[in-house]
Amino acid sequence: MLLSKEEVEHIAMLARLNLSEEEKERYREQLSSILGHVAQLQALNTDDVEPLVSVLAKEMPLREDLPSPGLSLKEATENAPDVKADQFKVPPILDGADE
Repeated sequence: MLLSKEEVEHIAMLARLNLSEEEKERYREQLSSILGHVAQLQALNTDDVEPLVSVLAKEMPLREDLPSPGLSLKEATENAPDVKADQFKVPPILDGADE
């Protein structure tokens, strides 16, 4: 399907785009190509194809949720740039905030 320049100008107006003449021609070619591909897809017979919601299995197998030990305080803070009173120390983000 080949779009006319007027159709591209109408689409650009609806999208509130101010296109140059070069852009109008480039988009005319690109949109025409896209619509050509869509026309090919529409020509396919899909009568016997059931609608697909997801390519994944209907039920996803889940692992058992088991509690496990977390990091110790030393492990959690050993790579921190600055620690104060067993907490991560970060620079203030609000004006006038005290450290």
